Amino acid sequence: MTMNPAYDMTYRVERFERGQAHRVRSVEQRIGGKGINVTRVLNQLGKYARATGFSDHAFAAAAELELPVDFVHALPWVRRTVVISESEDGTATALWEPGARVSNPHAAEQLAVRVAGLLPDIAGLVISGSLPGGIDPSLPAEIARTAIAADVPTICDVDGEALRLAAQVPGIVLTPNESELQRLTGAEPTTADDVVSAVQPLIAHGVRAVIATRGHEGITAVTADGAWSAALAEPLAGNPTGAGDAAVAAVIATLSSASRTDWPALLSDAVATSAAAVVVPVAGEIDRGVRTRLTPTVRIRELDLPAPQEAAS
Repeated sequence: MTMNPAYDMTYRVERFERGQAHRVRSVEQRIGGKGINVTRVLNQLGKYARATGFSDHAFAAAAELELPVDFVHALPWVRRTVVISESEDGTATALWEPGARVSNPHAAEQLAVRVAGLLPDIAGLVISGSLPGGIDPSLPAEIARTAIAADVPTICDVDGEALRLAAQVPGIVLTPNESELQRLTGAEPTTADDVVSAVQPLIAHGVRAVIATRGHEGITAVTADGAWSAALAEPLAGNPTGAGDAAVAAVIATLSSASRTDWPALLSDAVATSAAAVVVPVAGEIDRGVRTRLTPTVRIRELDLPAPQEAAS
């Protein structure tokens, strides 16, 4: 589910220098947004996935040419995100437009009803990305609560107040990056063990798992039963845009197909899938050969959970 989709623009240059004119070697435009990226990767993983959320008619029509979609037409226009990709060393610079304000006063209710109608036929739900103007930050939590009540594994990959409210939904899986985790917990974890300590209050209040994406440091996952850190031996250079979405796709693919979760195996797949997105210059795509090659090389470290009295404090 993508409530604030975007047209993803990728400009390729030899080397980007601030304040200078550049000759662009190539330009690519495609439909995007975090949930769209997740949908694309899931389909590449062999999992049938449908995209929903808000859009305008033009974006929905473009999306239908590529993906199964079911959007609420509530946006007057769809924003753009621009990535400047440097061929010299793979550095990427991103510019994100804020997006339009929802023009339909009944849009939130319509989307909630639409997702509720899909729940009997789906195995997992991901709610991703920013919210457009006019949408209350409680909407992701409300939809997540309905999905979890229907026994549908649900991930919320949101930020700010929407993330704080989602963290109050029992059974939710959260996938914050480092800055989102800091805003959520008020802590500034610098190590995997710091992450475990910072999210203990969330786990104690019913969050199923916090899966923190930490860039080159890999991923740290914390549940009520255990905690693990997973990372590559050596990080890959490339375009990190969409790498977190690829990891989320791998996580929901496992959660939606397994009755019992093997968290180390899930994390190995998530790290490898994320890395397989980094080596591709556009978001929403992975190199499946890289994913297959890297999965068995991911380093997993089991972390200690705090003693009960420490967690309670």
